[in-house]
Amino acid sequence: MSTRPRLNDQRTAEALNLLKHSDSVEFKLTVPDTDQHSAVAALGLDQLEAELRQVVFFDTPDLKLSRGGLVVRARRICQCGDAVIKLRPVVPTELSKKLRRSDGFTIEVDMMPDAFVCSGSLKVKVDNVDVKEVLAGNRPIRKLFQHEQRSFYKEHAPANVDLDSLTPFGPITVVKLKFSARRFWKRMAVAELWFYPDASRILEISTKCEQDEAFQVLAEARAFLTGRGITSTGEQQTKTRKALQYFSRLHADHQP
Repeated sequence: MSTRPRLNDQRTAEALNLLKHSDSVEFKLTVPDTDQHSAVAALGLDQLEAELRQVVFFDTPDLKLSRGGLVVRARRICQCGDAVIKLRPVVPTELSKKLRRSDGFTIEVDMMPDAFVCSGSLKVKVDNVDVKEVLAGNRPIRKLFQHEQRSFYKEHAPANVDLDSLTPFGPITVVKLKFSARRFWKRMAVAELWFYPDASRILEISTKCEQDEAFQVLAEARAFLTGRGITSTGEQQTKTRKALQYFSRLHADHQP
């Protein structure tokens, strides 16, 4: 199943069904690199108010986890980071009741201008120092994740690919800024600018909403951004996919 299906009538009906069983909904739009400066100006973003983050993904060099819909990620965020095991796409009704009841488990539907994807994530807080130690090779990767996360990983990971055998991809520097668009739109939104080692960037603009207003917010967001001169018709390249593809190619280029 593609994680970015077109929103035709059949897929819209499927999205509505998924929304009924989700915990949160988030509209996301990525802005082309060539338009990012104008987008920042149009939205009135003050970069001095931004929060600095570091993100690292873990996968095999040939992206076996990604191809199977599994994302393993850790972040260093101000005073406390987090670590997550994410599976996408998922069908909420097919997940176990035990998993659904877990405090750290959430089901989220990401809505994009022409597509959607439903994911299930197990997230825990971690010490930033521990993430740094893993990146330095001084601490096993599995130590970032709790027992429930490791079990979730084992259930969905390819055979014989344990957490400690994965390759760290990163870190990637991220600037995150919450901003108010109340002058134009009633909602709070978030802008994230990802800086990749090859000097390329992705700017993502997002906002969360309730399940029953997802399509209304999708329409509102399009109108708001179009009114600021920010197009929603370009290719939508996700932050995670770009990061994994970049580091996978880099790893291959350095092999003898």
